[in-house]
Amino acid sequence: MVTGGPPRGTSGAAGGSGVGGAAPSDRQDPEAPGRREPSAPESVLLHACCAPCSVYVLKALFASFPGTTVLLWYFNPNIHPGAEYRRRRDALAYLHARRDEFLPEGSDLRLDVSAPYRPDEFLAAAAADPRRPGRCSACYRLRMAAAARKAREAGAEAFSSTLLYSRKQGHEAVRAAGEAAAEEDGGPPFLYRDFREGWKEGREIAGRLDVFRQNYCGCLYGELDN
Repeated sequence: MVTGGPPRGTSGAAGGSGVGGAAPSDRQDPEAPGRREPSAPESVLLHACCAPCSVYVLKALFASFPGTTVLLWYFNPNIHPGAEYRRRRDALAYLHARRDEFLPEGSDLRLDVSAPYRPDEFLAAAAADPRRPGRCSACYRLRMAAAARKAREAGAEAFSSTLLYSRKQGHEAVRAAGEAAAEEDGGPPFLYRDFREGWKEGREIAGRLDVFRQNYCGCLYGELDN
């Protein structure tokens, strides 16, 4: 299911097909020679791990790229059990419904929660090394590979992940997985930002909006460790 579109009578994505429209304009990332990312993407696919981690990332993206279209995409086969998966999915829908309360006027935010729930994919990926950080790195690679593919299929000019916001995730491992996935897929580049700078602000807004906030990472192993 894909929901959303431009609120308050805005026109939405301009031209072309998919999420965005125009061809991407690239620039060289000064912090990482050889990596390329769009300077002003007209469309971004944002992989969403959960609603609380999405709040600040969305604010930052729309502040950095006014007029962009963001497709918030829920793909998390690591989450266990199924009831928890649905709870977090529904929390994203709740956040999307209240987007006007924390995003700039006219922000074109769309939501896609149509990915099938396949926990077997995560369990297979993590089986080789089910301890931390091995299982976490495998989980990041699985989700970033899927995000890269989805971004290309959706016609997005870049993709990123709300995992870059959490202080509880392996930040550099997420970045490495995203950049490797972009290179291997050959589609849109991975848009890296250190969103942890907005940790406090994001938590405060999520609390004010009464967004559901989980108490473990999501996977079976994490639940047992909690």
